[in-house]
Amino acid sequence: MPRKPPLTNDSFLPPDTPAGGPAPGDDAGPPSAGRIGIARERRELVSLMTARVGDARVREPLVVDGGTDLVSLCRLLSARGLGDALVRDGERLGIFTTTNLRDALLRPEPPASLPVRAVSTFETISVSIDDELYRALILMLRHRIHRVIVMDGEKVAGLLSQYDLMAFITGHSQLTALQVAQAPDIAALQTAARQVDSLITVLHEDGVRIEVIARLVGALNRQIFDRLWQLLAPAELRANSCLIVMGSEGRGEQIVKTDQDNALLLRDGFSHPDLEAVTEAFTAALISMGYPPCPGGIMLSRPLWRQHVGTFCETLRQWIHGADPEGPMNLAIFLDAAPVAGDPTLLDAARTRVRELMMNDDGYYARFAAAIEQFESGGWWSRLPGLGGRASAQIDLKKRGLFPLVHGVRALALQYGVGETATVARLAALEADGRIDTPFVRDLADALHFLMGMKLSSNLRQMAAGRAPDTMVRLDELGTLDKQALKDSLAIVRRFRQWLERHYRLDVL
Repeated sequence: MPRKPPLTNDSFLPPDTPAGGPAPGDDAGPPSAGRIGIARERRELVSLMTARVGDARVREPLVVDGGTDLVSLCRLLSARGLGDALVRDGERLGIFTTTNLRDALLRPEPPASLPVRAVSTFETISVSIDDELYRALILMLRHRIHRVIVMDGEKVAGLLSQYDLMAFITGHSQLTALQVAQAPDIAALQTAARQVDSLITVLHEDGVRIEVIARLVGALNRQIFDRLWQLLAPAELRANSCLIVMGSEGRGEQIVKTDQDNALLLRDGFSHPDLEAVTEAFTAALISMGYPPCPGGIMLSRPLWRQHVGTFCETLRQWIHGADPEGPMNLAIFLDAAPVAGDPTLLDAARTRVRELMMNDDGYYARFAAAIEQFESGGWWSRLPGLGGRASAQIDLKKRGLFPLVHGVRALALQYGVGETATVARLAALEADGRIDTPFVRDLADALHFLMGMKLSSNLRQMAAGRAPDTMVRLDELGTLDKQALKDSLAIVRRFRQWLERHYRLDVL
């Protein structure tokens, strides 16, 4: 993949603006400090979202043998002014940082006799030198690490740290990720969380792909939830629980804050006297940060979504085999769960129980998939080909497009044991397993991204007008090309629904 040339400030000027700014005598007048600051922040964010890893400063690392003793390695690091090194140990490649040094000094062995392989981290994260730079940032956020190994083919090109990444975007002092990680209290975290909306607007206006925005915002949201949990929950509660996000947040497909879908799984036998107070404070704090409460009450402040793993597994059984009309919906939301903080094995145990309960239950798979029909009403499709009519005509993008697509893929993932949660990742796994043809997978992914992008555009317009964001789009606000693309996307969703109806024989249910 050819590497993009480094970006310059002139790359972000309006089309007819000469390099260096407006010509003397232009009506714009001297720019204010505020306008300069906004323009600079926009350039910094866009440079992050469009550049390649190789455009940033990739440091040549110090590479040592795994048998090197700790004292000798520290001498080398000191002489070179470094705080990390790569460690070769046979076929393994690991990393040694000051965190490893801290842990090494707590061991009983003398540092001079301790080989660095014994205290290094060999479960490393790497990126390609030609990867987009945003991917490196997302990996750092997701895995809570400060550096990644950069590969050039099969060869190590160097290390990229958070400091190197910050230097590349000209020292952007308010990058949300760093503010979140360093937030000393809830008030500071609120400030950082509310900057996410501005980030979304800037990225959208500058044409960043919707899937890129979704991944970055999802990673930031999870970091916010994690930091809030650290600030509120005592250490013993954090160690004996797993905080999870679900629904579109769990899939990494929620961009604008629309509602909360979260839960807390507790280790069997564990109790804490402040559990209810802490979970209520967590929900209230998220509301204060702009994350609206879930209308269906799917929040860890509610007892149903705050259970011990054993009890929750029984709840899952009731959702699958019981008569609770909310069971299938609750199960669907849980199937998108992703861990945010605590012990992820608790979530693994609940997922394992779902697989056990669903073993070869073809009848349930069909009943579960049938939810794609729940928003259908006679005649809506017949009005779509022209997408015209009354100026007030609206379409619910979630009910008519996003839900049947996402839920249909979710049903197939459940049936075929796909462990991914993101819709596109589920489609890729189903394609690799031969369950869906490649051209159809491509069409479905394109339709998903278009509908997500249209929803985001509509939400930003609603928010700019002082209205609460929802899933409705007004047809009179769309241009000709968007109307055609909406028509095509909904046609793909309709074709997918028909495919699912045949696959699950929904006509005989």
